[in-house]
Amino acid sequence: MFTKADIANLDKVSLFGQIYGDNIEGAKARVQGLYDLFAEKFGDPEGFMLFSTPGRTEISGNHTDHNYGCVMAASVNLDSLAVVVPTDDNMVTMYSVGYNRPFKVNLSNTKVNENEKETTVALVRGIAAKFKELGYKVGGFNAYMMSTVKRGSGLSSSASVEVLIGKIFSRLYNAENEVSDVDLAKIGQYAENVYFGKPCGLMDQTACAVGGVISIDFRDNKNPIVEQVQLDLAKLGYCLAVVDTGGNHADLTDDYASVPKEMKAVAKEFGREVMREVSMEELLAKAKDIRAKLGDRALLRAIHFLNENERVVKQINCIKNSQFEEFLDYVNESGNSSWEYLQNCMTIKNPSEQGITIALTLTREYCKGLKFASRVHGGGFAGTIQTFLPVEEFDGYCKAMEAVFGAGCVTKLNIRSRGTVSIE
Repeated sequence: MFTKADIANLDKVSLFGQIYGDNIEGAKARVQGLYDLFAEKFGDPEGFMLFSTPGRTEISGNHTDHNYGCVMAASVNLDSLAVVVPTDDNMVTMYSVGYNRPFKVNLSNTKVNENEKETTVALVRGIAAKFKELGYKVGGFNAYMMSTVKRGSGLSSSASVEVLIGKIFSRLYNAENEVSDVDLAKIGQYAENVYFGKPCGLMDQTACAVGGVISIDFRDNKNPIVEQVQLDLAKLGYCLAVVDTGGNHADLTDDYASVPKEMKAVAKEFGREVMREVSMEELLAKAKDIRAKLGDRALLRAIHFLNENERVVKQINCIKNSQFEEFLDYVNESGNSSWEYLQNCMTIKNPSEQGITIALTLTREYCKGLKFASRVHGGGFAGTIQTFLPVEEFDGYCKAMEAVFGAGCVTKLNIRSRGTVSIE
């Protein structure tokens, strides 16, 4: 445990330096601010623990997980950070910067509560319920949390918080039998699906939990295979920028749902459940019949899936073999495939609004002559894009994007090598 006096010397803690080395004084100030807020609500603790869970960015595997494909994602240097003190009253009381009221959960009751849907309380209760079901221990704690993972940024603020809560339970009450990172991800997904009420996949939680750059193979959807590699963008002279185009996500449910629906409809033509079970040779041999029965877009999306699935494997190999320029080429291929085949860079419901395609086009114009990569980020149709570019070009790129999408639309990121951690 740390004491108040230890905060000034956090830069001497190895793990703290690994996580916040690019802004260690700012990180120490965050901890001091959280400690002060914690003390206001709970009194000065004799000792406290620190927990950090990163946000995540998707790099490749756009719309492949729902058809049991491969995805590539990475944890980023924005995180959810919490000052935590265990209690013996079986109550979880969490405050979060930006919210006036605490999230309170009595752990003696871990049943689904329909009135708690879409709340942090539901996530805490659901995570505790799954811990108990799996034979792990849970117990009370007081916490004050803040997150630099912006809501709506496409960087998975919700998954970051879910994994953070799971890590707290794991470290406080299961120190001799800690829950694995992948299991923490599964527990977070369960809580979001069943208690929060959102049918999310597993990519976001896994990237937040494991850290670094990861590939996830969903061939066995209940037991995905996760591989971690390390990519230090700063050493390569690059950074990662996410541009929020300010698009409206309302009324896009049908657009999102159409992607897995059409892919699975194509797979059904071969007597299979998902596209992962179909080969490109089979698909192209039956292309004429699929066009006639399901339409051209379904065929194009199926082709996207099969190529994108192979692309993830190639990108991981590029990182392993220090082939960064080739890796960037594949990022661009992923973006082009999403734009041309998957067709999730705009919604046909509102063709006059094309924030993502405008952002991608402006990025290409700005980056002419540079080695860069850019693609739609996440589910698409509206929202954000992702760009890898040389660090020295970031300010100019930011200015160009802000001229069109407004101040603050660009977030600068680096890849974090560690996933969810208890800083000790």
